[in-house]
Amino acid sequence: MRHLMNPLDFSVEELDRLFDLANDIENNMPKYAHACAGKKLATCFYEPSTRTRLSFEAAMLNLGGSVLGFSDANSSSAAKGESVSDTIRIISCYADICAMRHPKEGAPMVAAEKSGIPVINAGDGGHQHPTQTLTDLLTIRTLRGHLDHLTIGLCGDLKFGRTVHSLINALSRYEGMRFIFISPDELRIPDYITEMLKEKDIPYEEVISLEEKMPELDILYMTRVQKERFFNEEDYIRLKDFYILDKKKMRWAPADMLVLHPLPRVNEISVDVDDDPRAVYFKQAQYGVYVRMALILTLLNIQV
Repeated sequence: MRHLMNPLDFSVEELDRLFDLANDIENNMPKYAHACAGKKLATCFYEPSTRTRLSFEAAMLNLGGSVLGFSDANSSSAAKGESVSDTIRIISCYADICAMRHPKEGAPMVAAEKSGIPVINAGDGGHQHPTQTLTDLLTIRTLRGHLDHLTIGLCGDLKFGRTVHSLINALSRYEGMRFIFISPDELRIPDYITEMLKEKDIPYEEVISLEEKMPELDILYMTRVQKERFFNEEDYIRLKDFYILDKKKMRWAPADMLVLHPLPRVNEISVDVDDDPRAVYFKQAQYGVYVRMALILTLLNIQV
């Protein structure tokens, strides 16, 4: 039995196979329509989510399986004080695989240690969000054709953004990568990330100006400033509109640059960018369904 806690749990070769499967699913959906018939996915979401939870549920339903679970800790026995360890032991009696989101870092790992079924980390605090990273990698690989020798600009909340941290860790395993971190000083990338890049001799820059670096980018990964991660509302209000990508700024971008965003957006990408063919964040959400379908099949050892 295998779990997914971190994008690095899969080798680069295993990721290639996973993405090949996801692309096959994209092009041959009817082939997989009954692959998980009789199987159940439990979605245990201890904090709010729209895209991730519905994406997992859509993935399982597309595979012919069924879904059970909860979307709020207050509607589960956690409200009565039940531990994650006990919850997953019970869920293991009801389902074949579990996707868990939790505000506490490491909670899905605790669950995996006690689980009788595969557990997928669907986001734990500001720590990891591996299936979003798989979604990002699949989007880049499918639309750019490769995952190496790219210049990636990451913009916005680089301090608290778990999607950013996971993506950098995953991309650091590919050759020829270069990172440009675009953020205000208060939301800079954590030191442990830059130390990791130094150890691997991967070039990176930390800048404040988005416009200055856009001409150099293959990928621009925008993020929202996350209100729920701030302790001080004044700081949030001061920083929330620091970067707004609009049609005017897109003139600085190369013709083949892709704009990604893990969503939800607030106002960091203007709606006038949505019709630009380089804006692929809604396609990205669709790729999230395909990669989660591939992941469910892989962890359940189902071959079609």
